[in-house]
Amino acid sequence: MDFWRELIILLGGLWAGTINTIVGSGSLVTFPILVALGYAPVNAVVSNAMGLVAGGFSGAWGYRREAASVKTVLLKLLPVSLVGGLLGAYLLLHLPETVFGYVAPVLILIAVLLVIFQPALSAWARQRAGERNSDPADADKQKLPVLLYVLVFLTGIYGGYFTAAQGVILMGIFGVFLHASLQQSNAIKVILSLVVNLVAAISYLLFAWERIHWEAVLLIAVGSLIGGFVGAKIGRKLSPNILRLVIVILGTVAFINMIFKLING
Repeated sequence: MDFWRELIILLGGLWAGTINTIVGSGSLVTFPILVALGYAPVNAVVSNAMGLVAGGFSGAWGYRREAASVKTVLLKLLPVSLVGGLLGAYLLLHLPETVFGYVAPVLILIAVLLVIFQPALSAWARQRAGERNSDPADADKQKLPVLLYVLVFLTGIYGGYFTAAQGVILMGIFGVFLHASLQQSNAIKVILSLVVNLVAAISYLLFAWERIHWEAVLLIAVGSLIGGFVGAKIGRKLSPNILRLVIVILGTVAFINMIFKLING
């Protein structure tokens, strides 16, 4: 691998780890980079998901205090995300690669649209939380609705299959169904996304060893590990609009690239 390619992947992992901790959708940085550098789409998903596990751990550590305040909620939702992630990884590895070629552009487009409309979604969620007059200190005592479990499970399947923007989806779900602060919701999002990526990565290790590009995994892991700490500690000072703009640009490039490949066989 050439030095410039290694540097691009490393910086992509750093940016993705930072973004994942703050707003989610880091895969919309690293996945397009890998595809643009010539990796097969499914192999890019596999290598990307494995590399971003490291950033998930550092981000989770950074949000450990917020996570501790909603420990009961986390323990209830973790098994749901775990099973969903396993099912998503199974679908990625067992469905024909041509299916992914058709589905991935649609998922990328949905992810980009979610990123674009996230400010409006977050504002609506904050307004709704204000209408509930709920105290974040009591968030861990909430009785979780069945629909929340279903949506988290479906998001886990999505995350295990594609990974990109599952954090954005989870934050939207939590804004509607959880009586938690945004920081508490973000902590839950970081940990559930980590669980999905981790179980998917283990599945790839066991059943898709030949699809793993270890150079890319290592570079993304190192970059995202650092980025996770950056996102948890100082990343909140970065402009969300700048982060969002980068995600949208790279996601759009990935969408056009995959459509072009689909058209040209």
